[in-house]
Order: sequence, then structure tokens, then C-alpha cells
Amino acid sequence: MTGWLRNPIALVVAVIVVLIVLMSTVAIVPETKQVVVLRLEKPYRTVNAYQPGQGFGRTNAGPVFRIPFVDRLVWVDKRVLDVDLPDEPVLSTDQLRLEIDAYARYRVTDPLRMVVTVGTEERLREQLQPLLRSSLRNELGKRRSATLLSPERGQVMDNVQASLQRLASQYGVEIVDVRIKQTELPSGSPLNSALTRMATARRQEAETIKAQGLKDAQIIRANAQAQAAQIYAAAFNKDPKFYDFYRAMQSYRTTFLSPDSESQIILSPNNEYLREFTGQR
Repeated sequence: MTGWLRNPIALVVAVIVVLIVLMSTVAIVPETKQVVVLRLEKPYRTVNAYQPGQGFGRTNAGPVFRIPFVDRLVWVDKRVLDVDLPDEPVLSTDQLRLEIDAYARYRVTDPLRMVVTVGTEERLREQLQPLLRSSLRNELGKRRSATLLSPERGQVMDNVQASLQRLASQYGVEIVDVRIKQTELPSGSPLNSALTRMATARRQEAETIKAQGLKDAQIIRANAQAQAAQIYAAAFNKDPKFYDFYRAMQSYRTTFLSPDSESQIILSPNNEYLREFTGQR
């Protein structure tokens, strides 16, 4: 002991070695982290794993002991994390190319499965990003672009979340939420093409509505003319002389009182056409 005290350098080295051993043996797990202990690179146990409804301060956070150079600790965040998917091109059913800025929020609920399947949080995020892309494309590819501006958008997001959850369960992940932050038409030529397609579609829709209106008008006009003919026929059968008189008056109005007619008509007073003026029956 006296020798150690006489050699301060050896004392400092001994203290450093003790500190290194302690740091390699004991680790402090905070409330926001969960730990998977790998012994000889094989899963051994988990510490402070996520539990639904567990309050802050009532977890298993604290010191954890490990065997130096034998055990390795893999740290996994216990909080809600997010994965972004910026400027993702999506083709809707009305052939409109959209650029979607979306994100998903998730939590690791089974850290052991996450470590076994992907290893680290960075690799987990890399795996979730293409899954989010696939879920978005599959769901939005079945919808019209106008759906993203309607109340149906909420149902679309729920469907995307459910689809992503089915895919992400293999990594021990719970999908908390999926949202679209922004939807834009691509700039440049694709935007102009999209606007041209939209204008063409609206013109075609207007022509279809106009054609249907003309068709309905023709049907209504034909029905009215048929109904009028039935009324005339009924009047003729009821009083043939009055019907002849009425028809003659209509014909005289068209022939003699037409403002656009400049023709001159010369008829004999005994002409059958003028019988209503002469009182002939």
C-alpha cells in the first residue's frame, strides 16, 4: 500500500482502470429509453421495455449491470418517433400525378423483435420508409385526386395507417398516426399537362351535361306535342265545327299577320281557304 502511495502515476492508472471497469459494468437507463441486452450477440433480456399506460416515473428505468466485453447494450427510444416521406409522386385514378408530402408516427413496442429483425433505430427507419411509400401508393392509387380535398380524406388516412400497421408489425412497431402534410401538382411541364387534362375533362363533362339536357328537352317537347295532339283530337271529337274554326284562325294568323312576310297573296273570294270569312260551311 505504501508503494502505491509513493507512486502516484500507478495510483492514477489504477483509478482509471477501476472507472473503466465500472463504466463497462453499470449503465443508467433513462425513462425515455429501453434496452436490449445481447450476450455474445444473442438476445438475453430487455430492460425498461414499453408497457401501455405506464406512467412516467413508474418504469423500470435505472442502473443495469452487464458483463464487460460479453454483454452489449442496444438502446431503443421509448418515445413516439416519426418517418418522413417528402415529395412522393402518386398517380390517382383520374390520371393526375401528385406530389405528396407525408409522414408516419410510430413507437417501438417490442424492442427485442426490433433488434432481432433490423438491429438499430436507423435501419428501422430505413425499413419503414418504403413501407409507408407502398401503403400510400396503394391507397391513393384507388382514389380520385379530389378525394384529398374532401371529408373522405380522413378515411383514406385510416386505411393507410391500417395497411402500414400490418406491414410494420413484423418489426415490433405500433403505428400511431399517418398524415399528409401537403399535396402539390408537379411544377413545369407535368403541371401544365395536368391542367390541360383537367380542362379537357371539364369540357367533356360540360358537353355530356349539355347533350343530356338537349335529350331531356327533346323528350319533354315530344311528350308535350303528343299531349297537345291528344287534346286537339279530343276537342275535334267533341265539337268538330269549333275545331275547324280554331284551326282556321291559327292558319290565318300565321299567313296574314306574320311580321316577317313580305309576300302578296291573291285569292278568289270563293276560295275554300277563306270559307270562315264568307260564312260558308
